[in-house]
Amino acid sequence: MAYRRTPAVQARLDAQRQAILDGAIAVLSKDGYAGCSMSAVAAQAGVATGTLYRHFPSKSALAVELFRTVVSREVAAVEEAANRDGDLTERIVAVMETFARRALKAPRLAYALLAEPVDPAVDAERLVFRKRFRDIFAERIAEGVAAGVLPPQDAQVTAAALVGAGGEALIGPLVDGAAEPDVIPAFVTFTIRALGAADATHA
Repeated sequence: MAYRRTPAVQARLDAQRQAILDGAIAVLSKDGYAGCSMSAVAAQAGVATGTLYRHFPSKSALAVELFRTVVSREVAAVEEAANRDGDLTERIVAVMETFARRALKAPRLAYALLAEPVDPAVDAERLVFRKRFRDIFAERIAEGVAAGVLPPQDAQVTAAALVGAGGEALIGPLVDGAAEPDVIPAFVTFTIRALGAADATHA
Protein backbone atom coordinates (compact mmCIF):
# COMPACT_ATOMS: atom_id res chain seq x y z
CA MET A 1 0.00 0.00 0.00
CA ALA A 2 1.40 3.39 -1.03
CA TYR A 3 2.32 5.79 1.74
CA ARG A 4 -0.14 8.66 2.10
CA ARG A 5 0.96 11.85 3.80
CA THR A 6 -1.17 13.00 6.68
CA PRO A 7 -2.49 16.58 6.59
CA ALA A 8 -0.03 17.50 9.34
CA VAL A 9 2.93 16.15 7.37
CA GLN A 10 1.78 17.90 4.20
CA ALA A 11 1.33 21.16 6.06
CA ARG A 12 4.86 20.88 7.43
CA LEU A 13 6.29 20.19 3.97
CA ASP A 14 4.33 23.11 2.49
CA ALA A 15 5.62 25.43 5.20
CA GLN A 16 9.17 24.20 4.59
CA ARG A 17 8.85 24.80 0.86
CA GLN A 18 7.51 28.29 1.47
CA ALA A 19 10.40 29.04 3.83
CA ILE A 20 12.81 27.97 1.10
CA LEU A 21 11.12 30.24 -1.46
CA ASP A 22 11.12 33.14 1.00
CA GLY A 23 14.81 32.55 1.61
CA ALA A 24 15.49 32.37 -2.13
CA ILE A 25 13.67 35.66 -2.68
CA ALA A 26 15.80 37.30 0.00
CA VAL A 27 18.99 36.05 -1.65
CA LEU A 28 17.77 37.02 -5.13
CA SER A 29 16.90 40.53 -3.94
CA LYS A 30 20.38 41.00 -2.54
CA ASP A 31 22.69 39.04 -4.83
CA GLY A 32 20.67 38.21 -7.94
CA TYR A 33 20.64 34.84 -9.62
CA ALA A 34 24.42 34.74 -9.47
CA GLY A 35 24.20 34.48 -5.69
CA CYS A 36 21.38 31.96 -5.57
CA SER A 37 23.42 28.85 -5.03
CA MET A 38 21.62 25.96 -3.40
CA SER A 39 23.81 26.27 -0.32
CA ALA A 40 23.19 30.03 -0.01
CA VAL A 41 19.43 29.59 -0.28
CA ALA A 42 19.44 26.71 2.20
CA ALA A 43 21.41 28.79 4.69
CA GLN A 44 19.04 31.75 4.29
CA ALA A 45 16.01 29.47 4.73
CA GLY A 46 17.50 27.73 7.74
CA VAL A 47 17.37 24.24 6.25
CA ALA A 48 19.96 21.67 5.25
CA THR A 49 21.02 21.66 1.61
CA GLY A 50 19.73 18.08 1.33
CA THR A 51 16.32 19.25 2.51
CA LEU A 52 16.28 21.90 -0.20
CA TYR A 53 17.03 19.27 -2.84
CA ARG A 54 14.03 17.24 -1.68
CA HIS A 55 11.81 20.16 -2.68
CA PHE A 56 13.77 21.36 -5.72
CA PRO A 57 15.86 18.71 -7.50
CA SER A 58 18.15 21.25 -9.19
CA LYS A 59 19.18 24.90 -9.16
CA SER A 60 17.28 25.29 -12.44
CA ALA A 61 14.05 24.00 -10.89
CA LEU A 62 14.47 26.39 -7.95
CA ALA A 63 15.24 29.32 -10.27
CA VAL A 64 12.12 28.71 -12.35
CA GLU A 65 9.85 28.41 -9.31
CA LEU A 66 11.46 31.49 -7.79
CA PHE A 67 10.89 33.48 -10.98
CA ARG A 68 7.25 32.40 -11.22
CA THR A 69 6.60 33.28 -7.59
CA VAL A 70 8.04 36.78 -7.78
CA VAL A 71 6.64 37.62 -11.21
CA SER A 72 3.15 36.51 -10.17
CA ARG A 73 3.25 39.26 -7.56
CA GLU A 74 4.31 41.81 -10.17
CA VAL A 75 1.58 40.74 -12.57
CA ALA A 76 -1.01 41.01 -9.78
CA ALA A 77 0.18 44.56 -9.03
CA VAL A 78 -0.12 45.76 -12.62
CA GLU A 79 -3.47 44.03 -13.06
CA GLU A 80 -4.73 45.94 -10.05
CA ALA A 81 -3.44 49.16 -11.61
CA ALA A 82 -5.16 48.32 -14.90
CA ASN A 83 -8.49 47.88 -13.12
CA ARG A 84 -8.42 50.95 -10.91
CA ASP A 85 -10.77 53.90 -11.38
CA GLY A 86 -10.01 56.43 -14.09
CA ASP A 87 -10.29 56.78 -17.84
CA LEU A 88 -8.70 54.20 -20.12
CA THR A 89 -5.59 56.25 -20.89
CA GLU A 90 -4.98 56.85 -17.18
CA ARG A 91 -5.33 53.13 -16.48
CA ILE A 92 -2.85 52.19 -19.21
CA VAL A 93 -0.42 54.79 -17.89
CA ALA A 94 -0.97 53.42 -14.37
CA VAL A 95 0.16 49.98 -15.54
CA MET A 96 3.44 51.36 -16.91
CA GLU A 97 3.95 53.57 -13.88
CA THR A 98 3.31 50.71 -11.44
CA PHE A 99 5.70 48.45 -13.35
CA ALA A 100 8.45 51.09 -13.28
CA ARG A 101 7.97 52.16 -9.66
CA ARG A 102 8.05 48.61 -8.34
CA ALA A 103 11.17 47.84 -10.37
CA LEU A 104 13.02 50.93 -9.15
CA LYS A 105 12.10 50.20 -5.51
CA ALA A 106 13.91 46.85 -5.73
CA PRO A 107 16.53 47.34 -8.46
CA ARG A 108 18.61 44.21 -7.86
CA LEU A 109 15.54 42.01 -7.85
CA ALA A 110 14.04 43.71 -10.90
CA TYR A 111 17.29 43.37 -12.87
CA ALA A 112 17.37 39.67 -12.04
CA LEU A 113 13.83 39.27 -13.31
CA LEU A 114 14.27 41.32 -16.46
CA ALA A 115 17.76 40.80 -17.79
CA GLU A 116 20.32 38.99 -15.66
CA PRO A 117 21.98 36.12 -17.59
CA VAL A 118 20.60 32.91 -16.12
CA ASP A 119 19.44 29.39 -16.86
CA PRO A 120 17.66 28.95 -20.25
CA ALA A 121 14.62 27.65 -18.39
CA VAL A 122 14.23 31.06 -16.75
CA ASP A 123 14.64 32.77 -20.13
CA ALA A 124 11.67 30.73 -21.33
CA GLU A 125 9.68 31.91 -18.31
CA ARG A 126 10.62 35.50 -19.13
CA LEU A 127 8.88 35.16 -22.48
CA VAL A 128 5.72 34.02 -20.72
CA PHE A 129 6.03 36.93 -18.29
CA ARG A 130 6.41 39.48 -21.11
CA LYS A 131 3.34 38.08 -22.88
CA ARG A 132 1.28 38.37 -19.71
CA PHE A 133 2.25 42.03 -19.36
CA ARG A 134 1.62 42.60 -23.05
CA ASP A 135 -1.86 41.13 -22.76
CA ILE A 136 -2.73 43.41 -19.83
CA PHE A 137 -1.71 46.44 -21.89
CA ALA A 138 -3.35 45.15 -25.06
CA GLU A 139 -6.73 44.62 -23.41
CA ARG A 140 -6.86 48.22 -22.19
CA ILE A 141 -5.55 49.61 -25.49
CA ALA A 142 -8.21 47.69 -27.43
CA GLU A 143 -10.86 49.12 -25.09
CA GLY A 144 -9.48 52.61 -25.70
CA VAL A 145 -9.62 52.18 -29.46
CA ALA A 146 -13.17 50.80 -29.32
CA ALA A 147 -14.27 53.72 -27.15
CA GLY A 148 -12.65 56.28 -29.47
CA VAL A 149 -10.26 57.42 -26.73
CA LEU A 150 -7.23 56.16 -28.67
CA PRO A 151 -6.60 56.22 -32.41
CA PRO A 152 -6.95 52.97 -34.39
CA GLN A 153 -3.94 50.72 -33.88
CA ASP A 154 -2.90 47.12 -33.43
CA ALA A 155 -3.31 46.72 -29.67
CA GLN A 156 -1.01 43.71 -29.48
CA VAL A 157 1.81 45.46 -31.35
CA THR A 158 1.54 48.67 -29.32
CA ALA A 159 1.40 46.68 -26.08
CA ALA A 160 4.44 44.59 -27.00
CA ALA A 161 6.36 47.74 -27.94
CA LEU A 162 5.49 49.39 -24.61
CA VAL A 163 6.59 46.35 -22.61
CA GLY A 164 9.82 46.03 -24.58
CA ALA A 165 10.65 49.73 -24.44
CA GLY A 166 9.78 49.93 -20.76
CA GLY A 167 12.05 47.03 -19.84
CA GLU A 168 14.90 48.34 -21.98
CA ALA A 169 14.65 51.85 -20.54
CA LEU A 170 14.85 50.47 -17.00
CA ILE A 171 17.99 48.38 -17.49
CA GLY A 172 20.40 51.29 -17.02
CA PRO A 173 18.84 52.60 -13.79
CA LEU A 174 18.52 49.05 -12.44
CA VAL A 175 22.17 48.26 -13.09
CA ASP A 176 23.18 51.54 -11.46
CA GLY A 177 20.91 50.79 -8.51
CA ALA A 178 19.42 54.27 -8.66
CA ALA A 179 17.25 56.40 -10.89
CA GLU A 180 16.95 60.08 -11.60
CA PRO A 181 13.81 61.72 -10.18
CA ASP A 182 12.39 62.35 -13.64
CA VAL A 183 12.48 58.71 -14.77
CA ILE A 184 8.85 57.99 -13.85
CA PRO A 185 7.42 61.19 -15.42
CA ALA A 186 9.42 60.40 -18.55
CA PHE A 187 7.86 56.92 -18.58
CA VAL A 188 4.40 58.44 -18.34
CA THR A 189 5.05 60.94 -21.14
CA PHE A 190 6.49 58.24 -23.39
CA THR A 191 3.52 55.96 -22.77
CA ILE A 192 0.96 58.64 -23.62
CA ARG A 193 2.78 59.59 -26.80
CA ALA A 194 3.21 55.97 -27.86
CA LEU A 195 -0.52 55.39 -27.41
CA GLY A 196 -1.35 58.37 -29.56
CA ALA A 197 -3.55 59.79 -26.83
CA ALA A 198 -4.92 63.26 -27.50
CA ASP A 199 -3.54 64.78 -24.31
CA ALA A 200 0.25 64.40 -24.61
CA THR A 201 0.69 66.97 -21.84
CA HIS A 202 -1.09 64.69 -19.35
CA ALA A 203 2.22 63.92 -17.59
